[in-house]
Amino acid sequence: MDTVAQAKKIKLASKYINKAKTCVKNNILKSIGESLRENVDLILKQNQKDLDAARENDMPKHLVDRLMLTQKRIESMALGVFELISLPDPAYQVVWGQTRPSGLKIEKIQVPIGVIGVIYESRPNVSVDVAALCIKSGNAVLLRGGKDAIHTNTVLVELMQNAIQKNGADPSIIGLVKKTDRSSALEMMRMRGILDVLIPRGSAGLIRSVAENSTVPVIETGVGNCHIYIDQSADIDMAIRITVNAKTSRPSVCNSAESLLVHKSVAENFLKRLKEEFDKSGVELVGCPRAKQILPEIQIASEDDYYAEYLGYKMSVKVVDCVQDAACHINKYSSGHSEAIVTSDYFSAEYFLKEVDSAAVYVNASTRFTDGNEFGLGAEIGISTQKLHARGPMGLADLTTPKFIIRGDGQIR
Repeated sequence: MDTVAQAKKIKLASKYINKAKTCVKNNILKSIGESLRENVDLILKQNQKDLDAARENDMPKHLVDRLMLTQKRIESMALGVFELISLPDPAYQVVWGQTRPSGLKIEKIQVPIGVIGVIYESRPNVSVDVAALCIKSGNAVLLRGGKDAIHTNTVLVELMQNAIQKNGADPSIIGLVKKTDRSSALEMMRMRGILDVLIPRGSAGLIRSVAENSTVPVIETGVGNCHIYIDQSADIDMAIRITVNAKTSRPSVCNSAESLLVHKSVAENFLKRLKEEFDKSGVELVGCPRAKQILPEIQIASEDDYYAEYLGYKMSVKVVDCVQDAACHINKYSSGHSEAIVTSDYFSAEYFLKEVDSAAVYVNASTRFTDGNEFGLGAEIGISTQKLHARGPMGLADLTTPKFIIRGDGQIR
């Protein structure tokens, strides 16, 4: 079946899930979670095919990490699905109401968006996260993963479709595009009237391509040039812990820190201690001339370094004079994802929270918490770095759209 025909079939099936009762959707999710747990060996077997091909093609290590599934990661996927069952169903909830002087009774409710298209790279867990969120919020979904994960994505979608069918529902509410060349992505970008929204998840190049070429409305997600600023009042032990965690706990993901700013008054002590910790993990620092004076062995950072999302063991560093300079630097170079300040000063913290223009802004915590599960949203369909219609981790409520319901008794205007 070609991609357009598949999408039209999903659009027809969407009418079922758009109107499905919460208990029906929860039963489907329960079956999906159970199926993931029961088929760990099958999933790992298919994932190994993708990993073998990736290594044969010399895929960078950070992308291999994104592609790899383990028993623990599959269990995490299943838990994310089960968690959605306990969350409120956002569909058809009344969020506002008013009776007008005319007697009209007006309600604003949230309804499913309809059919969501997602184009993504390398990370097969996205297949489950996205499908589960769409089911709970009453949406159908067309998934288009990269060729690197085709075996894993195929088995995951088949397991989910079987779970849907087991509950007497149309399995076509989830579809996977198995043609992974560029033409299939371009076809999805031209499906205005079939897809209601298109969400790209992956590299900056992918997101830019979709945003520039799609006739379908696009929600941009994912690119993460995340910053940490160490203020002059920071607890240095805390600052070391947070920075090491944000950079090294999983550097291949979008909420890992890529850029570091340090107040001049604490720079020498902090950077020397941090370098000792980073050397244990093999993190390469590049920095400004002032940083190089403290750490002579590092290379001078280029302008591109300050914009970079490394997704690996590399980080840019700059010594700044004040929190105002830090905020200006972040607002210039950041991708608008997640930023953190480590400080003991209330006024510095409040200034940073108000002036830094990103989706998630932290005080004394790692940027690694920017995640739908960590925010209590269940799984996430992506982390939006734009301002319309959603921003930050996108959970169930972000997959609905407003609808006004007006009841009258003969009013005319």
